[in-house]
Amino acid sequence: MTERLLYGYYRSSAAYRVRIALNLKGLEYRQQAVNLLKGEQRDPAYLALNPQGLVPALLDGGQLLTQSLAICEYLDEAYPDTPALLPRDLHERARVRALALSICADIHPLHNARVLKYLEGELAQPEATRLQWIRHWIASGFAALEQQLAAKPQPFACGDAPGLLDACLVPQVFAARRFGLDLTPYPHIVRVDAALADLPAFVAAHPARQADAPPA
Repeated sequence: MTERLLYGYYRSSAAYRVRIALNLKGLEYRQQAVNLLKGEQRDPAYLALNPQGLVPALLDGGQLLTQSLAICEYLDEAYPDTPALLPRDLHERARVRALALSICADIHPLHNARVLKYLEGELAQPEATRLQWIRHWIASGFAALEQQLAAKPQPFACGDAPGLLDACLVPQVFAARRFGLDLTPYPHIVRVDAALADLPAFVAAHPARQADAPPA
């Protein structure tokens, strides 16, 4: 059996995506916590492994992989006999990739931990301003995503079974709720998130279920 070790942080949206993807594929893995609040991502040992100092990183049979979407696509290609994360149809694959990137490249980076730390530290922005910043960028991205999902409503984000886009959407909705964004304007996003909430792959990946999560 291939040994898999996932480096992550319980509340990292990017690590959350990969946990969901691994669970959807039915692939076993161990986890190694990298506490972003304590700066463990900058420890020399971790930087030697991943010079970007980001999570997640996945060791799969001795092969190191970084960047959550690249990891998810690798898993789909490396393990084709497990449930697919991407559609077979060429155009649908492109659509899923585009919508996933709208979350992972356009929304999430604007409120990840290092951006918020810079706003708080170097730019000396108060909490109210930081929250305004976060909610603005999530709302801006969600407005477009809501329109795109509404144009082609399906049981899950992009099909009859959960896949890559669902693995990206759920962590982003979790973050939106954590930062107090009103989700009323996004009924299709909320519907898809609710449809996924009780599925085992998503339940097991939830931040509250991770060993490095603080006690409730």
